[in-house]
Amino acid sequence: MNHNQQSSDGMHEDEAALSDFLASLMDYTPTIPDELVEHYLAKSGFQCPDVRLIRLVAVATQKFVAEVATDALQQCKARQATVVKDKRDKQQKDKRLMLTMEDLSRALHEYGVNVKHQEYFADSPSTGMDPASRDE
Repeated sequence: MNHNQQSSDGMHEDEAALSDFLASLMDYTPTIPDELVEHYLAKSGFQCPDVRLIRLVAVATQKFVAEVATDALQQCKARQATVVKDKRDKQQKDKRLMLTMEDLSRALHEYGVNVKHQEYFADSPSTGMDPASRDE
């Protein structure tokens, strides 16, 4: 076999794999509804009647959101581990993780998305609480 035949066979295999993948999207129901994806695609000026492409965008968006959420969770765990080290003498009653805008901003920054939030957002568990109940 010469080089042209090998690359041609590889291209046919890639096309077959792509066709199989696109066909499988017809049976898959993504977390993000088709209507929502269609709305934002139309808002950006993109019109496509092919449901497979709409679902492909939904799957890619779902993957992106999942990766950002996972990265933000890692940022949150790292931040809270630092807080626990700083307060070794105090027993921490609440071991729940609290995701902040700072965690989310750092995770999004890794993907090239810069988020600026207003200063009035509550970024600590005690923000907005009654001063008497903060020390409990």
